Amino acid sequence: MRNGFFKGHGLGNDYIAVDPTELDFRLTPSVIRAICDRHRGVGSDGILALHPSRKADFGLRIYNPDGSEAEKSGNGLRIFGRYLYSTRRTRKTQFSVDTRGGIVMIHLHLDGRGEPADATVEMGTASFEPAALPCTLKARELIQQPIRVGGDSFAFTGVSVGNPHCVIFREKGESWSRSELLELGPQLENHGYFPKRINVQLAVPVGPRSIYILIWERGAGETQASGSSSCAAASAAVRLGLVKSPIAVEAPGGRLDIEVGEDFSLTMKGPVAEVARGSFSTVFTRTFRRARSGV
Repeated sequence: MRNGFFKGHGLGNDYIAVDPTELDFRLTPSVIRAICDRHRGVGSDGILALHPSRKADFGLRIYNPDGSEAEKSGNGLRIFGRYLYSTRRTRKTQFSVDTRGGIVMIHLHLDGRGEPADATVEMGTASFEPAALPCTLKARELIQQPIRVGGDSFAFTGVSVGNPHCVIFREKGESWSRSELLELGPQLENHGYFPKRINVQLAVPVGPRSIYILIWERGAGETQASGSSSCAAASAAVRLGLVKSPIAVEAPGGRLDIEVGEDFSLTMKGPVAEVARGSFSTVFTRTFRRARSGV
Protein backbone atom coordinates (compact mmCIF):
# COMPACT_ATOMS: atom_id res chain seq x y z
CA MET A 1 0.00 0.00 0.00
CA ARG A 2 1.46 3.35 -1.03
CA ASN A 3 1.90 5.75 1.88
CA GLY A 4 0.70 3.01 4.23
CA PHE A 5 1.28 2.88 7.97
CA PHE A 6 0.78 0.51 10.90
CA LYS A 7 0.06 1.83 14.39
CA GLY A 8 0.53 -0.15 17.59
CA HIS A 9 1.13 0.40 21.28
CA GLY A 10 2.91 -1.22 24.17
CA LEU A 11 1.22 -0.31 27.46
CA GLY A 12 0.01 2.99 26.01
CA ASN A 13 3.37 3.93 24.46
CA ASP A 14 2.34 4.17 20.79
CA TYR A 15 4.35 4.15 17.58
CA ILE A 16 3.67 4.33 13.85
CA ALA A 17 5.61 1.84 11.72
CA VAL A 18 6.34 2.51 8.04
CA ASP A 19 8.40 1.22 5.15
CA PRO A 20 10.08 4.34 3.68
CA THR A 21 10.31 2.67 0.24
CA GLU A 22 6.50 2.74 0.12
CA LEU A 23 6.23 6.45 0.94
CA ASP A 24 5.98 9.28 -1.57
CA PHE A 25 7.80 11.61 0.84
CA ARG A 26 10.94 11.64 2.96
CA LEU A 27 10.87 11.32 6.73
CA THR A 28 12.35 14.71 7.46
CA PRO A 29 12.12 16.17 10.99
CA SER A 30 9.24 18.45 9.97
CA VAL A 31 7.33 15.55 8.38
CA ILE A 32 7.88 13.38 11.49
CA ARG A 33 6.57 16.16 13.71
CA ALA A 34 3.49 16.55 11.49
CA ILE A 35 2.67 12.82 11.52
CA CYS A 36 3.16 12.49 15.30
CA ASP A 37 1.04 15.57 16.07
CA ARG A 38 -1.97 14.31 18.07
CA HIS A 39 -4.25 17.11 16.89
CA ARG A 40 -3.29 17.64 13.24
CA GLY A 41 -1.64 14.32 12.36
CA VAL A 42 -2.07 10.63 13.10
CA GLY A 43 -0.53 11.06 16.54
CA SER A 44 2.12 8.90 18.21
CA ASP A 45 5.12 8.80 20.53
CA GLY A 46 7.38 8.21 17.54
CA ILE A 47 7.94 6.58 14.17
CA LEU A 48 9.52 3.19 13.42
CA ALA A 49 11.06 3.06 9.96
CA LEU A 50 12.09 -0.21 8.30
CA HIS A 51 15.70 0.11 7.20
CA PRO A 52 18.13 -2.12 5.24
CA SER A 53 20.70 -4.00 7.30
CA ARG A 54 23.63 -6.27 6.47
CA LYS A 55 24.08 -7.24 10.12
CA ALA A 56 20.61 -8.50 11.06
CA ASP A 57 17.35 -9.83 9.61
CA PHE A 58 15.89 -6.31 9.65
CA GLY A 59 17.07 -2.78 10.25
CA LEU A 60 15.19 -0.14 12.23
CA ARG A 61 15.42 3.64 12.56
CA ILE A 62 13.50 5.15 15.47
CA TYR A 63 12.33 8.76 15.41
CA ASN A 64 11.06 10.79 18.35
CA PRO A 65 7.99 13.00 17.88
CA ASP A 66 10.19 16.12 17.86
CA GLY A 67 11.96 14.78 14.74
CA SER A 68 15.16 13.67 16.48
CA GLU A 69 16.46 10.10 16.24
CA ALA A 70 16.58 7.60 19.11
CA GLU A 71 19.04 4.73 19.44
CA LYS A 72 16.67 2.15 20.90
CA SER A 73 13.12 1.68 22.20
CA GLY A 74 11.90 -1.43 23.99
CA ASN A 75 8.21 -0.77 23.37
CA GLY A 76 9.04 0.33 19.84
CA LEU A 77 10.86 -2.95 19.20
CA ARG A 78 7.88 -4.99 20.35
CA ILE A 79 5.59 -2.96 18.08
CA PHE A 80 8.07 -3.29 15.22
CA GLY A 81 8.13 -7.05 15.70
CA ARG A 82 4.34 -7.23 15.52
CA TYR A 83 4.35 -4.95 12.46
CA LEU A 84 6.79 -7.22 10.62
CA TYR A 85 4.81 -10.35 11.43
CA SER A 86 1.29 -8.97 10.97
CA THR A 87 2.13 -7.36 7.60
CA ARG A 88 3.79 -10.62 6.48
CA ARG A 89 7.25 -9.18 6.07
CA THR A 90 8.28 -12.27 8.01
CA ARG A 91 6.59 -15.46 9.15
CA LYS A 92 9.29 -16.14 11.72
CA THR A 93 8.55 -15.55 15.37
CA GLN A 94 12.23 -15.03 16.22
CA PHE A 95 14.48 -12.63 14.33
CA SER A 96 17.22 -10.03 14.79
CA VAL A 97 16.86 -6.27 14.41
CA ASP A 98 19.68 -3.80 13.84
CA THR A 99 19.19 -0.50 15.72
CA ARG A 100 21.49 2.45 16.31
CA GLY A 101 21.77 1.16 19.88
CA GLY A 102 22.89 -2.31 18.81
CA ILE A 103 21.47 -5.57 17.44
CA VAL A 104 18.62 -7.11 19.42
CA MET A 105 16.69 -10.38 19.21
CA ILE A 106 12.90 -10.39 19.22
CA HIS A 107 10.78 -13.41 20.12
CA LEU A 108 7.06 -13.03 19.40
CA HIS A 109 4.50 -14.98 21.46
CA LEU A 110 1.36 -15.77 19.47
CA ASP A 111 -2.12 -15.91 20.96
CA GLY A 112 -4.87 -18.41 20.10
CA ARG A 113 -5.67 -16.51 16.91
CA GLY A 114 -2.08 -16.56 15.73
CA GLU A 115 -1.46 -12.89 16.50
CA PRO A 116 1.61 -11.60 18.40
CA ALA A 117 0.16 -10.65 21.78
CA ASP A 118 3.45 -10.43 23.70
CA ALA A 119 7.09 -10.15 22.80
CA THR A 120 10.40 -10.86 24.50
CA VAL A 121 13.34 -8.67 23.48
CA GLU A 122 16.99 -9.23 24.31
CA MET A 123 17.94 -5.61 24.96
CA GLY A 124 21.73 -5.86 25.22
CA THR A 125 23.88 -5.04 28.26
CA ALA A 126 23.62 -2.09 30.62
CA SER A 127 26.65 0.15 31.16
CA PHE A 128 27.19 2.64 33.98
CA GLU A 129 30.28 4.27 32.45
CA PRO A 130 30.07 8.01 31.66
CA ALA A 131 31.38 7.52 28.13
CA ALA A 132 28.48 5.20 27.30
CA LEU A 133 25.84 7.89 27.82
CA PRO A 134 27.78 10.27 27.26
CA CYS A 135 28.07 12.33 30.45
CA THR A 136 30.51 15.14 31.20
CA LEU A 137 30.67 14.30 34.91
CA LYS A 138 34.08 12.96 35.88
CA ALA A 139 33.54 9.59 37.55
CA ARG A 140 34.47 5.98 36.93
CA GLU A 141 30.84 4.92 37.17
CA LEU A 142 27.66 6.97 37.38
CA ILE A 143 26.36 5.34 40.55
CA GLN A 144 24.47 7.68 42.90
CA GLN A 145 26.20 10.78 41.59
CA PRO A 146 24.99 14.22 42.71
CA ILE A 147 23.01 16.36 40.29
CA ARG A 148 21.49 19.77 40.96
CA VAL A 149 18.23 20.84 39.33
CA GLY A 150 16.89 24.25 40.21
CA GLY A 151 17.27 24.56 43.95
CA ASP A 152 17.24 20.83 44.66
CA SER A 153 20.00 18.21 44.70
CA PHE A 154 19.46 14.54 43.87
CA ALA A 155 21.57 11.40 43.58
CA PHE A 156 21.25 9.89 40.11
CA THR A 157 22.43 6.70 38.48
CA GLY A 158 23.40 7.06 34.84
CA VAL A 159 22.98 3.97 32.70
CA SER A 160 23.10 3.22 28.98
CA VAL A 161 21.06 0.36 27.53
CA GLY A 162 21.89 1.42 23.97
CA ASN A 163 20.32 4.79 24.72
CA PRO A 164 21.03 7.04 27.75
CA HIS A 165 19.09 7.19 31.04
CA CYS A 166 19.14 9.14 34.28
CA VAL A 167 17.49 7.20 37.12
CA ILE A 168 16.64 8.83 40.44
CA PHE A 169 15.32 6.68 43.29
CA ARG A 170 13.34 7.52 46.36
CA GLU A 171 13.21 5.10 49.28
CA LYS A 172 10.65 2.35 49.57
CA GLY A 173 7.39 3.74 50.96
CA GLU A 174 7.89 7.12 49.32
CA SER A 175 6.53 8.21 45.95
CA TRP A 176 6.93 10.61 43.05
CA SER A 177 4.13 12.84 41.76
CA ARG A 178 3.29 13.58 38.15
CA SER A 179 3.85 17.28 38.83
CA GLU A 180 7.41 16.47 39.94
CA LEU A 181 7.97 14.53 36.72
CA LEU A 182 6.68 17.43 34.61
CA GLU A 183 8.92 19.85 36.49
CA LEU A 184 12.10 17.78 36.76
CA GLY A 185 11.87 15.82 33.50
CA PRO A 186 12.70 18.58 31.01
CA GLN A 187 15.37 20.07 33.30
CA LEU A 188 17.14 16.73 33.69
CA GLU A 189 16.74 15.88 29.99
CA ASN A 190 18.61 19.06 29.05
CA HIS A 191 21.05 19.18 31.99
CA GLY A 192 24.59 20.26 31.18
CA TYR A 193 25.92 16.87 32.26
CA PHE A 194 24.25 15.32 29.21
CA PRO A 195 25.33 17.00 25.95
CA LYS A 196 23.09 14.73 23.84
CA ARG A 197 20.14 14.96 26.27
CA ILE A 198 18.88 12.02 28.30
CA ASN A 199 15.85 9.93 29.23
CA VAL A 200 14.65 10.29 32.81
CA GLN A 201 13.07 7.83 35.26
CA LEU A 202 11.81 8.81 38.71
CA ALA A 203 11.72 5.48 40.52
CA VAL A 204 10.94 3.82 43.83
CA PRO A 205 11.31 0.17 44.94
CA VAL A 206 7.95 -1.30 46.01
CA GLY A 207 9.01 -4.87 46.77
CA PRO A 208 12.01 -7.23 46.72
CA ARG A 209 11.48 -7.80 42.98
CA SER A 210 9.45 -4.80 41.86
CA ILE A 211 9.82 -1.06 41.23
CA TYR A 212 7.53 1.74 40.09
CA ILE A 213 8.68 4.42 37.63
CA LEU A 214 7.50 7.65 36.08
CA ILE A 215 9.03 8.34 32.67
CA TRP A 216 10.22 11.42 30.80
CA GLU A 217 11.59 10.51 27.38
CA ARG A 218 14.14 12.54 25.48
CA GLY A 219 12.40 14.17 22.52
CA ALA A 220 8.95 12.91 23.56
CA GLY A 221 8.23 14.09 27.10
CA GLU A 222 6.00 12.19 29.51
CA THR A 223 5.14 8.66 28.38
CA GLN A 224 2.92 6.01 29.93
CA ALA A 225 5.51 3.25 29.54
CA SER A 226 8.94 2.62 28.05
CA GLY A 227 10.81 -0.63 27.50
CA SER A 228 14.28 0.89 27.54
CA SER A 229 13.40 3.03 30.58
CA SER A 230 12.17 -0.08 32.39
CA CYS A 231 15.43 -1.88 31.55
CA ALA A 232 17.51 1.09 32.70
CA ALA A 233 15.64 1.50 35.98
CA ALA A 234 15.71 -2.26 36.66
CA SER A 235 19.45 -2.50 36.03
CA ALA A 236 20.09 0.55 38.23
CA ALA A 237 17.95 -0.95 41.01
CA VAL A 238 19.92 -4.20 40.87
CA ARG A 239 23.24 -2.35 40.78
CA LEU A 240 22.24 -0.39 43.89
CA GLY A 241 21.07 -3.54 45.69
CA LEU A 242 17.46 -2.34 45.95
CA VAL A 243 15.89 -5.38 44.25
CA LYS A 244 16.76 -8.76 42.81
CA SER A 245 16.11 -10.07 39.30
CA PRO A 246 13.67 -10.86 37.74
CA ILE A 247 11.94 -7.53 38.26
CA ALA A 248 8.38 -6.36 37.63
CA VAL A 249 8.58 -2.75 36.48
CA GLU A 250 5.29 -0.91 36.92
CA ALA A 251 4.58 2.36 35.11
CA PRO A 252 1.34 4.31 34.60
CA GLY A 253 0.66 2.28 31.44
CA GLY A 254 1.23 -1.13 33.00
CA ARG A 255 3.86 -3.76 33.76
CA LEU A 256 6.96 -5.04 32.00
CA ASP A 257 9.03 -7.99 33.20
CA ILE A 258 12.79 -7.45 33.13
CA GLU A 259 15.55 -9.97 33.76
CA VAL A 260 18.97 -8.57 34.66
CA GLY A 261 21.84 -11.02 34.26
CA GLU A 262 24.99 -11.14 36.38
CA ASP A 263 26.77 -9.30 33.56
CA PHE A 264 23.83 -6.83 33.38
CA SER A 265 22.51 -8.34 30.18
CA LEU A 266 18.84 -7.41 29.82
CA THR A 267 15.75 -9.29 28.66
CA MET A 268 12.36 -7.59 28.50
CA LYS A 269 8.92 -9.18 28.11
CA GLY A 270 5.64 -7.34 27.68
CA PRO A 271 2.39 -7.01 25.73
CA VAL A 272 2.00 -5.45 22.31
CA ALA A 273 -1.22 -4.46 20.55
CA GLU A 274 -2.22 -3.37 17.07
CA VAL A 275 -4.27 -0.17 16.87
CA ALA A 276 -4.80 0.66 13.20
CA ARG A 277 -3.59 0.33 9.64
CA GLY A 278 -4.17 2.94 7.00
CA SER A 279 -2.58 5.30 4.53
CA PHE A 280 -1.62 8.94 4.70
CA SER A 281 -4.07 10.89 2.54
CA THR A 282 -2.97 12.92 -0.46
CA VAL A 283 -4.40 16.01 1.21
CA PHE A 284 -2.26 15.39 4.29
CA THR A 285 0.97 14.60 2.40
CA ARG A 286 0.45 17.69 0.25
CA THR A 287 1.08 19.76 3.37
CA PHE A 288 4.58 18.24 3.54
CA ARG A 289 5.38 19.52 0.05
CA ARG A 290 3.97 22.96 0.87
CA ALA A 291 6.12 23.10 3.99
CA ARG A 292 9.24 22.31 1.93
CA SER A 293 8.42 24.91 -0.71
CA GLY A 294 7.46 27.53 1.84
CA VAL A 295 3.92 27.90 0.45
